[in-house]
Amino acid sequence: MLKKVYLNKANENWILDRLRSEWYLYNKPVSTKFIKFSDVIWICSPWTWTKIPKKYLETKTAICSIYHIDETKFKDKDLQEFNERDKFIDFYHVISENTKNQLLKYTDKKIISIPFWADSGIWKELDGKKKIREELGITQDVFVIGSFQRDTEGSDLKSPKLSKGPDRFIKIVKEISSKKEVFVLLSGKRRSYVISELEKHKLNYKYFEMADNNLLNKLYNCLDLYVVASRVEGGPQAIIECGLSRTPIISTDVGVAKEILSPQSIFTMENFLDVKPDVEYAYKKAIKYKIPEGFKNYLEMLGLDHEN
Repeated sequence: MLKKVYLNKANENWILDRLRSEWYLYNKPVSTKFIKFSDVIWICSPWTWTKIPKKYLETKTAICSIYHIDETKFKDKDLQEFNERDKFIDFYHVISENTKNQLLKYTDKKIISIPFWADSGIWKELDGKKKIREELGITQDVFVIGSFQRDTEGSDLKSPKLSKGPDRFIKIVKEISSKKEVFVLLSGKRRSYVISELEKHKLNYKYFEMADNNLLNKLYNCLDLYVVASRVEGGPQAIIECGLSRTPIISTDVGVAKEILSPQSIFTMENFLDVKPDVEYAYKKAIKYKIPEGFKNYLEMLGLDHEN
């Protein structure tokens, strides 16, 4: 009888929920949506772990994914919760070596590093960049910069979420705009801070709050540059999506940047004007994680036997 894994829910209607749905779609023989029938519990959404009955955590193999640790905030309550959860965890999963190095400071349990998979049927290069821009009402003569990750704290929807680097993103956009006409494309939840800053500096933009995957892939395909300016980051999944769609991207050294991007595409705030996107390098790295190949290492990690 095949072992089965249960993945807990994020309930955010965002990336982790999508990844969970993809897992269940492509790995049905070794998956269950009923925790009592599982052999393995994959806590892919660690912030909702307390919803899992402890009787299951005590009797089943438990794997926990950690995406990043903001060490400026990781103390007192957060550290206490981590230590409480750690008692039930058999081993950890991270999606980047950066996070693995952080996590080693807090646990002596095994840590496995594997970037997430991505659906190359969704994230792909499209023909007709000019036509896509016309559909979106963007002129051909502007330099289009993209950012599709949230930038504002959830508590007041005004304060910048500094770990995501929205202030850095604005600085980069302003610097580029001093040399050429720019247009900014935004998507994702909680973009209030960046929007207010773009309006303050009279920089043109369009905001697609919760674009579906089809539209989001179109947004990638009309960009001249995608910028990840985070100080601390778990993924972001945009790095792999840019790789598969051959979207020019530069990033700070966060998350999976080193795993996917050329060293010449990774910047600091001192040299961001000097780095260059390398779409072919990123594509060759990202293609290793396309579905179904991207599941292989996870099936091994979870101790599951299943031919995709």
